[in-house]
Amino acid sequence: MGDFRVITDGSGDLPAEVIKARGIQVINFFVMLGSGDYLEQNVDIGDDEFYEWMVTHPGVYPKSSTPSTQDYLRAFTELAKAGEKAIVLCITEKFSNSYQTAKIALDLLREDYPDAEIEIVNTMVNTVLQGLMVLEACNLRDAGLSLAEAAARLYEIRPTGRIFFTIGSIDYLSHGGRIGKLAGKVSSALGIRPVITLKEGEIFLGGVGRGRAKTIEKTLANARKYLSESFTSREQFELCIGYGYDYNEAVEFRARLESLLEELGLGGGEEIHITHISSVIAVHTGPYPLGVGILARARLD
Repeated sequence: MGDFRVITDGSGDLPAEVIKARGIQVINFFVMLGSGDYLEQNVDIGDDEFYEWMVTHPGVYPKSSTPSTQDYLRAFTELAKAGEKAIVLCITEKFSNSYQTAKIALDLLREDYPDAEIEIVNTMVNTVLQGLMVLEACNLRDAGLSLAEAAARLYEIRPTGRIFFTIGSIDYLSHGGRIGKLAGKVSSALGIRPVITLKEGEIFLGGVGRGRAKTIEKTLANARKYLSESFTSREQFELCIGYGYDYNEAVEFRARLESLLEELGLGGGEEIHITHISSVIAVHTGPYPLGVGILARARLD
């Protein structure tokens, strides 16, 4: 096993059992339910409770807040005192200042521990795709690669990351300032819902539709195009489905994605995992995100 620890911020959306089994440390985000105090994710409020609140409070927009410098510094100091190394994977800096906050904390740490070996990675992704990259970091660690080697392999696969997804309404993205390149192209007043692609650290319009069935169909079409152009075997990539409030919809989506892979000759019997998109991401997507993250596997040799 490698000689470094794997740390990520709370945007990675990995299930608790996976976090425990793979020895991952998570630096949590915080969310606010419309007004009041910020609540620590998965400590003060769970994802199920958060989604229930969103569904029962339409038109009220929650907020999120990144880990503080002290949150990161506390974790880094524990590592340095123990003489341990770590790789830290943060949400794309185009969506959050988590990466910059971690960098500031590392600079502060090195005032007392100048030889601390901590590599902070701007993953250029988020949610289930960030989770896939975190798991790749664990695979590299467990294969015995050094910290520097693992970081280099992660940078190699970072450009391959894509999320193809749709949402119930553009309102949450608009209210949270994440509308970016979608601005002026989608109107909730007309009932037009976006199909979105995340790549290179930000979101792009991947199509539009008037109903959920149409946007899901276009989401799968975008995934099909990328998979067919980028991979020739199932062993070359990982993928994961992310969903919000409706688990049954995600199960149906998985069945269609499995059929798509078989049609492309990219099947192989590997289970496609379904992951609950966390409250941190739902702040911006609303309660009905649905999509798939795709990432090339890192070289372990």
